Amino acid sequence: AEVNRLMDIIINSLYKNKDIFLRELISNGSDALDKIRFLAVSDENALESKKELEIKISFDQDEHTLTITDSGVGMTKADLVANLGTVAKSGTTNFVEALSGQSTDMNLIGQFGVGFYSVYLVADKVRVTSKNNDDDQYIWESTADSSFTIAKDPRGDTLGRGTEITLYLKEDAGEFLDQHNLEELIKRYSEFITFPISLYKSKTEEVTVEDDEDEEEAD
Repeated sequence: AEVNRLMDIIINSLYKNKDIFLRELISNGSDALDKIRFLAVSDENALESKKELEIKISFDQDEHTLTITDSGVGMTKADLVANLGTVAKSGTTNFVEALSGQSTDMNLIGQFGVGFYSVYLVADKVRVTSKNNDDDQYIWESTADSSFTIAKDPRGDTLGRGTEITLYLKEDAGEFLDQHNLEELIKRYSEFITFPISLYKSKTEEVTVEDDEDEEEAD
């Protein structure tokens, strides 16, 4: 009941500021990178699984997906259940109470540790793939309700270390597949992020294809 109540409040209260989800995911990625960098101070092998500390963002217009990947500390299976599978954080009830029946403060969502759930402002389904140094790679999947699935990734270790969040966007969230719009939002929400953030861009090029006769002459 708590999860559904939280979803209702987030989706209904923040719908005018849908792009807040990107701020939260970039912030979460940065936190995960900070954690692995801190661990590397005392564990020289912490970064062996992946040297680069970065956030990558990509979109697929055909699949209608937006993906945010960080090479941070990653999550074990237990972490995925604890952090994403249940809204178990102590701040959740306070967050719900703080937002109920008052004008919404956009900063509250981050303060209460429930920023991840803002993805449901724009997505019908979310897939989180994560690899922590202490566990296998797992996939957590959920729609905007309290149910989720979690399983070992049949592809094995594709990340090295870190977390990949793929949003299956709603029909009316096509603006987050627009390259220019994403560039502007990333610029706005990465102002205080110390790690590099890259956006995979697409561009159309005209390529001249030579016919067979030209190729034979060239031979």
